[in-house]
Amino acid sequence: MSESESALMVMVPEAEPLVKAFRDRYDPSAAAGVPAHVTLLYPFKHPDQIDQAVLDDLGRCFRGRAPFRFALASIRRFPDGILYLVPDPDEPFRELTVAIWDRYETPPYGGKWSDIVPHLSVAWVKDEQYLDRIADDFAQASQGRLPIVSTAMEVALMERSSDRWRVRTIFSMRGD
Repeated sequence: MSESESALMVMVPEAEPLVKAFRDRYDPSAAAGVPAHVTLLYPFKHPDQIDQAVLDDLGRCFRGRAPFRFALASIRRFPDGILYLVPDPDEPFRELTVAIWDRYETPPYGGKWSDIVPHLSVAWVKDEQYLDRIADDFAQASQGRLPIVSTAMEVALMERSSDRWRVRTIFSMRGD
C-alpha cells in the first residue's frame, strides 16, 4: 500500500471533453481518479492530520474568496515533461495557493520549485520526442476548442490512499 496524502484543487469539468482522452492515457493522476483540475496545493497534509478544526479553517479561508472566471487558452510545457493548459488570469490561483501556504506553512510541491505556475496538466511523459508527438496531437485536437471558459467556485480537498484519489470535502468560494 502506498503512502496516503492530500491535495487542494479547483476542478475544471468544462475541460474534460478535450483533455480526458489525453489525461487518461498520459497523466498518471487521471488513472488514479483525479479529474481535470488546477492544483492549489500539493502535497497538503497527511489525511490523518486533517481533523474538523482544519476542515473548518479551510472552509472559512475559501468562503472568504470570491468565485472567479478564467479561461484555458494556451498550451505550454514544463522542462520535466509536462504538457499543460494555462489558466488566464492565473493570479487568483496564485493568491489561493499563497493563502493556504501561509496558513499551514506547507509550500507547493514540497518546495521543489520556487515559482507558483498554475496549470491544468494534460500529459506527463519523460521522453521529449514522445511528448512532442503528444503535443502535436493535442494542438490538433484543440483547434476550435480553446479557450475553455470556467468559473472557480469550489475547492476540492482530495485524498489518496491505495493509489486511488477521492474527494473528501468540497469548499465553496462565496466572497463572504
